[in-house]
Amino acid sequence: MKVRTLILIFLAMLATIGCNGQVKNQPVKTNSNQSVMSRSIVIFFSHAGDNYSVGNIEVGNTKIVADYISEMTGAVQYEIVTHKYDGMAYTPLINLAKEEANKGELPPYEGQAPDLSSFDTVFIGGPVWWGTYPQVMFTLFRDITLDGKTVIPFTTHEGSGLASCVSDVKQAFPKANVQGGFAIAGHDVRTGRAKVQRWIEGLKK
Repeated sequence: MKVRTLILIFLAMLATIGCNGQVKNQPVKTNSNQSVMSRSIVIFFSHAGDNYSVGNIEVGNTKIVADYISEMTGAVQYEIVTHKYDGMAYTPLINLAKEEANKGELPPYEGQAPDLSSFDTVFIGGPVWWGTYPQVMFTLFRDITLDGKTVIPFTTHEGSGLASCVSDVKQAFPKANVQGGFAIAGHDVRTGRAKVQRWIEGLKK
């Protein structure tokens, strides 16, 4: 009987260890904001390379902010990617961006549009180029629907603030609940985590 009892105890211990292993493989929510926005996604375009004020950077300003948002809310990410601007110096880039905006061009992006059916909150971010988001973002806007979702625009900029990004998002998604938005200077993002944190905390109120 004692041997049988010891065997049963040993098997119970193995079962417990197995259960604990499964728990460790699950996402761990370490921030109170994550429970508030557990069904959220960050859709963004970010430009690395030559940027105004910060020079040639490996990680774009908006990508850094998107990473902050994901860390603080648990939001997944969808990055809008185009290779049209790869390797361009700042001045040729902004000249091309102006031409695209004036003509209303919709440059193609890589891959497929995201499936947003499982998300309630959608953060939309990008740099401000000539008063609004880069045109490639509007290409994606054409391919998605945000009806009934909470949409939160944000921008990185060097003096433009939100520009017309909020109103342009409202125009693109008239049936979405578009919030007021958040703007941060591109040269501040690398030391601006606390500012983003205060903004995220404010969304809970």
